[in-house]
Amino acid sequence: MKRKEFLSIFPALGAAANSGLEESSHVVTVPPFLKPGDKIAITSPAGYITLEDIQPAKQMLEQWGLVVRVGNTIGKRDFTFGGTDEERLMDLQLLLDDHTVKAIMCARGGYGVNRILDQLNFSRFLRQPKWVIGFSDITALHLHLLRNCNVASIHSKMCNSFPKDWAAAEPVVQESILSVKRALDGTKMKYTALPDENNRTGIGEGLLVGGNLSIIISMMGTKSELNTDGRILFLEEVGEYMYSLDRMLMTLKRAGKLSKLKGLVIGGFNKIKTDDPGEEFGRSLYEVVMGKVAEYKYPVCFGFPIGHQKENYALRHGAHHVLTVRKDSVELSG
Repeated sequence: MKRKEFLSIFPALGAAANSGLEESSHVVTVPPFLKPGDKIAITSPAGYITLEDIQPAKQMLEQWGLVVRVGNTIGKRDFTFGGTDEERLMDLQLLLDDHTVKAIMCARGGYGVNRILDQLNFSRFLRQPKWVIGFSDITALHLHLLRNCNVASIHSKMCNSFPKDWAAAEPVVQESILSVKRALDGTKMKYTALPDENNRTGIGEGLLVGGNLSIIISMMGTKSELNTDGRILFLEEVGEYMYSLDRMLMTLKRAGKLSKLKGLVIGGFNKIKTDDPGEEFGRSLYEVVMGKVAEYKYPVCFGFPIGHQKENYALRHGAHHVLTVRKDSVELSG
């Protein structure tokens, strides 16, 4: 973003941060893209991870020419969490406030972000926005940043997904990791997905928002609730029963989150749990999704390469995208 453009929207952003106003019609700020020599920090606002486990990511980030700062929560543990709530809050706050840090990569997901969201102060962050990177439980942070700060972020793989042996990693894993670099350095993003007979064709244009379905549902009724009106929504999930997926999607529908979309992108819905014998739900993912959006006209695609899987490409959450779904092709660009 040009300095003049940033300064033109800064007063509105600052007012929103200080007054507690929710996301409105303000232009979303895209943080400055990174260049060699910039500093990127690693922190663990959710689950526990060791210093050893982040080494592949640290080494790769350094190969990209970035200076890596390891946060204080790496290696700390409070049962499943990466340190106590106070430790995770303090570490993330320090990194949000540090103007020398140009991006923050969350080390892993798990659970814990929503326990510290309301205690975070974004006033300094708004003066110099930076990229926040992650997915899964980090969806809560993406939603909060967009709703309360009007700042874009990056939905992508995290430190625990970087391969220990890069040369031996599958090409799709390498490409997913390299997409994080492209998201950070400003490369125009363009992804394709295989056509699916269940897709609904069309073209949609708007801000790209979404993430993990269960996290989106858990933010309903809070200051981090997702606004989907006039936007392209992407969803992914892992380890749920089909009836549970149906229930969450029904909640989105009843809350009006599916009625004014410009497009719907269904990513990986993996490791769906097997129903108990005699308690079968009897509907496929396609039937569950299309049953909720049948009355609407926007494009819908299935099997997009995002989620808890090897193909999990980086998306700029909150940035403008175009979704094009044809019978023989799917493209998301932005």
